[in-house]
Amino acid sequence: MNKTVLGIFAHPDDAELMCAGTLSLLAKAGWSVHIATLTPGDKGTAVFSRSEISVIRKGEAANAAAILDGAYYCLDYEDVYILYNRESVDKTTELIRKVQPTIVLTASPNDYMIDHEITSLIAQTACFGAGIKNMEARGEPFGMVPYLYYVDPMEGKDKFGIPVVPAFYVDISGEMGVKEQMLSCHASQREWLRQHHKMDEYILAMKRFAQHQGAAINTQYAEGFRQHLGHGYPQDNILKEIIGEAVVIKQDLAI
Repeated sequence: MNKTVLGIFAHPDDAELMCAGTLSLLAKAGWSVHIATLTPGDKGTAVFSRSEISVIRKGEAANAAAILDGAYYCLDYEDVYILYNRESVDKTTELIRKVQPTIVLTASPNDYMIDHEITSLIAQTACFGAGIKNMEARGEPFGMVPYLYYVDPMEGKDKFGIPVVPAFYVDISGEMGVKEQMLSCHASQREWLRQHHKMDEYILAMKRFAQHQGAAINTQYAEGFRQHLGHGYPQDNILKEIIGEAVVIKQDLAI
């Protein structure tokens, strides 16, 4: 078992918003952290060209990953046009074969934006397909199906506004400083959102949602997860094994 975790997300800053605290805990437990995005965030600007903002945002993502001594990869698809097809599945499968993660974290299957939902589907298939010999993806077949976890959707709700309840939470109260530092690396996104939404909510909104999740388990800050437990995927919760008491199942609090 490789002590390696890979986050597969749609855009630069998705991992920082939704699971940087958990990644920090894993890094402190001796795990190697890798973060990948399917796009460089080429639509996230009101100032730069697509090529200019792509370079900027990939640099910001690499700087954020470096805080955890981690690596960053971009598959260079286009914002808003992430497609579930042979090419995207094969390219993501190749990345998994290269990195060989034991744990994969990815976007929620139900979210406000189609880029996130399609990324979630691609990651699911790539995790399963990485070990299949006849996949048309480069690299040697990976010898296991990784543990696959879905992060919270944005604001903890699906596109109909229905709350998406985590299967468990990770207490990140001690990691909020790292999470904020990583998210702060994405200065261009913060500025674009300030212009697009007419308010500076980037860091504050992240902390407010982490507080909301923390309240569910009587702690200051938390991140929520659901584990993919379909046929062929690992069934035990390896995050609980690695970071122990930081993983809290809400119903256990009443026992």
